[in-house]
Amino acid sequence: MTGKERVRNAVNLKPTDRVPLGFYVVDYDTIERVIGRKTYVRNKVETQIAFWEGRRDEVVESYQRDTVEFSQKVDVVDLITFKEAPRVPPKDYDPDPPRRVNEDTWEHRDGRVWKISELSNQIVCVEDPGARDAEYTMEMFEDPPAAEPPDPSVFEACDYIVEHLGGDRYIAGLSGGLTALVTLGGMERGLMEYLLRPELVRAATRHSVQAQNAADAWAIRPGQDGVLLEQDMGSTKGPMISPEMFREFCFPAMRERVQRLRGRSQQVILHNCGNNRPLMEMFVEAGVQCYQSLQSIPDMEIGSLKAEFGGRLCLWGGIALEHLIQGTPQDVRRNVRESLARGAPGGGFILGPSHSIAKGTRYDNFMALLDEFDKWADRY
Repeated sequence: MTGKERVRNAVNLKPTDRVPLGFYVVDYDTIERVIGRKTYVRNKVETQIAFWEGRRDEVVESYQRDTVEFSQKVDVVDLITFKEAPRVPPKDYDPDPPRRVNEDTWEHRDGRVWKISELSNQIVCVEDPGARDAEYTMEMFEDPPAAEPPDPSVFEACDYIVEHLGGDRYIAGLSGGLTALVTLGGMERGLMEYLLRPELVRAATRHSVQAQNAADAWAIRPGQDGVLLEQDMGSTKGPMISPEMFREFCFPAMRERVQRLRGRSQQVILHNCGNNRPLMEMFVEAGVQCYQSLQSIPDMEIGSLKAEFGGRLCLWGGIALEHLIQGTPQDVRRNVRESLARGAPGGGFILGPSHSIAKGTRYDNFMALLDEFDKWADRY
């Protein structure tokens, strides 16, 4: 089987010749160790600065060249996402950069402020007066959303990946998106709106679904095998919203989006961080075929999830992010064997990190993961 065939079968809960391997994302420090040079791939700080400085083509070239080279060198990986080569600004874009205030802070004339977050390796907007002070009304969501396709060059990196890797690798690509949990004005304010103005939340959700349905027409790239939907809805303690409220407000939007995508012959993979065990049954009911981000907490442990949802949902994960960053190669090897033993029997399993190959992953641990997987994967 090719990697493409292997992952397709796993997502469809059909037999495979061995367990597939996939990474939701690999951050730049690991990629640089593998390819032997600097890269913009998943180097979100340097990428944002380059875009602000108008070096768009330099970034795109790195996305294309480095993603393909990394994937060719790490050739046991079956599943590739567009997280390493995402949408980019169009070729003719004219950046409107903020002013650099100091080493880690930028400020725009409209009042927005950005700071470097070392933990997540990105430049984060920490102050946005426009979003903070925005007033939301029912009238804002009455008219159908605009449905103008973007310049095709925004997909330049994505299409390159499909062309050069999509022949035998499974590509989990783009779509119009998913916003099942609408948070108007940010998380804290947005969650309050569910209690204070529920009809406004419903109107905003319907409007979002309409926009995303329309955007599927150009966002789903020719040659991709499935869609990676992403929306984090929980912390390690549980969902941001009760299951009852999720059923009422969020589930209809999720079901419509998933069914629309499946109607376009796309397999649907959901990345959703946190302890979402109370929502998992609804994810299955909505039609999600594969769930990624099995975090290292008891409720999301691979064996427990497999016992309850095996046969109805493909599960992708198993290797603790904590072991990759803080553990030893022996910890990682043991984790690979345990995850295969718990997740692989009966099929419907893709081995991968509990979240990602994140910044700070020890290179020896990454290599131990690949080596141990290669030794054991075809035994299941």
